[in-house]
Amino acid sequence: MTFLRVAVAALISLTLSKNVSAQDITLTSHDGKVEVVGNLLGFDGEFYRVDTPFGTLTVDGSGVTCDGPACPSLTDFVAEVRFSGSSVMAEKVLPALITGFARQEGLLATSHDSESGNLVIELQKTGRNAPLGRFFFSANNTGQGFVDLTNNETDIVMALREIRDDEQTAAEAAGLGDLTHVRRSRVVALDALVPIVAMDNPVRQISPTDLVRVFAGEIMNWAELGGPDAPISTYLPSAGSGLAQIAEDQLFVPSDAALSESVVRHIHSGSLVQKVAKDPFAVGLASQAELDTVRALPLTGGCGHALSATRQTIKTEDYPLTSPMFLYLPNRRLPRIARQFLAYTQSDAAQLQIRNSGFVDQAPEMMQIGLQGDRLANAIASGGPEVGLDELQRMIETLRPLSRLSLSFRFEAGSSRPDAQSRSNIRQLAQQIESGAFDARKLTFVGFSDGDGPAAGNARIALLRAKTVRNAVVAAVETTVPDSVELNVDAFGEAMPMACDDTNWGRKVNRRVEVWVE
Repeated sequence: MTFLRVAVAALISLTLSKNVSAQDITLTSHDGKVEVVGNLLGFDGEFYRVDTPFGTLTVDGSGVTCDGPACPSLTDFVAEVRFSGSSVMAEKVLPALITGFARQEGLLATSHDSESGNLVIELQKTGRNAPLGRFFFSANNTGQGFVDLTNNETDIVMALREIRDDEQTAAEAAGLGDLTHVRRSRVVALDALVPIVAMDNPVRQISPTDLVRVFAGEIMNWAELGGPDAPISTYLPSAGSGLAQIAEDQLFVPSDAALSESVVRHIHSGSLVQKVAKDPFAVGLASQAELDTVRALPLTGGCGHALSATRQTIKTEDYPLTSPMFLYLPNRRLPRIARQFLAYTQSDAAQLQIRNSGFVDQAPEMMQIGLQGDRLANAIASGGPEVGLDELQRMIETLRPLSRLSLSFRFEAGSSRPDAQSRSNIRQLAQQIESGAFDARKLTFVGFSDGDGPAAGNARIALLRAKTVRNAVVAAVETTVPDSVELNVDAFGEAMPMACDDTNWGRKVNRRVEVWVE
């Protein structure tokens, strides 16, 4: 909003000011010709947000003087930023990132609990009496975070999933704009939902189908899973948490399964993990980052492929139950310290902080084909009659001199739209290309498919997906792709499956676009 627009609105307000009541701030231009009267909604150290009879106005503080009981201090102004949502992000990820940001900026980060018991982190600058910034954290769950944003009780939502349609509708009704827009959210770290058991539980893996049946109460004894003759205790995060909603969206809803009434819910993931660790006959769903005292079960299928949640399989989304960690932002200006922090979260230094805190960072990694023996074994073992030896040999000869980049791309169910993590990967790869990270290199976007349908048709679909992703990356480059960077496409259809094709989740994992670098 320019000051000119404010001036026009303010001139109109001069004729109506007698009808305005309960106003707590007056902004006057330095020449005294323009005046804005209203209720102060916020001040970020640079701009005022004022609720006036003509709507919300944003006014540049350098061009006005402020009078009224709500006027903030300009000399010791403290920028305050409120976060609400995922308890895992509030207790671990964000504090680690703020500590790293403070260190980079030469600030001191101190923390304490508020009267309500929530974490508060202050950033102190040498020689300044008041803090430079104050960050408030309400650790609850993803769903509550969106409710708080809609009710203007928080500035930023910490989410373990994408915003849902009803939440977006409520946000738009509250004047927060389109939170699905690419600039209204960002992925700051990666996690995964994993089935966990006690260290001494003898079961070593489980299929997604059996996992759903366990939580639906259809499998109630470990003997049915190859374990001891003992009843199964089941634990899940609280219903509103992002991890629980990932389980619903990716496991229970696609299977049309209703949860058993015997499932025990936990508000905090940490308490759930502790409960499973002490019960040799329990199974739970928890964050991959909280496995110190428990063991994660790999996911397997009828064809024998098993997928474990590792740093690389989470980065590549080869593990199916990945959980990107989002920050959702309203369509309004945040204080400068908040904008600087948000920029830091995408930096290389931030990726190291994320990894040190036990979560998966987004820094690209190179993986040579020689380190992917399981994938090649799956290609040979699962190759159908339509995938001949010639095609397998072509794939090996093509990929052997290349290295796979950890940025992969998958698509939403029944859609050509990349999923949330893939959209973040598109932006990240575009920035890497633009920065010169791949100068004098050749990037090949390689498409793969599931095994449903004729192999020739699957190969054509896989090639089309590879072209779609390549074009999306090029479109995301803000300037131009350097002349020394070569971007090619190829496809091998169903030749190298990551998972079994006998389930929806297995087919989703197999439909992907990888990036290989020479």
